[in-house]
Amino acid sequence: MRIGELADRAGVSVRSLRYYEEQGLLTSTRSPSGQRHYTEIEVERVIFIQRMYAAGLSSRTIIEVLPCTDAPSEENSDAALERLVLERDRITDHINDLVQTRDALDGLIGMNRAHRATLSEPATSLRS
Repeated sequence: MRIGELADRAGVSVRSLRYYEEQGLLTSTRSPSGQRHYTEIEVERVIFIQRMYAAGLSSRTIIEVLPCTDAPSEENSDAALERLVLERDRITDHINDLVQTRDALDGLIGMNRAHRATLSEPATSLRS
């Protein structure tokens, strides 16, 4: 199938498919005129790649995980699991950093509100 059909069937843009190929996530054969051609297997592969992107994985990480689908084995499965756990831990650390940042911002917002309340008090008492 040609690139447009793969894009339609997998629910992605042609541009995404070209990017996946550029990153080494997807391969195609070329016709004599240079058109990309894909097999039925690539539909599921692209859907799987999309799931990994949706999980927050980078192209580099996806490349490390793909051997578990390309050449299934205990070793490849264990390596993929280890990489996914590391990625989850990295994301968890990032979430914790974001929570601390949000809490610090909440503190600043509270200080601003308290300060603002003091600014409006004299104006209210002057009008009374």
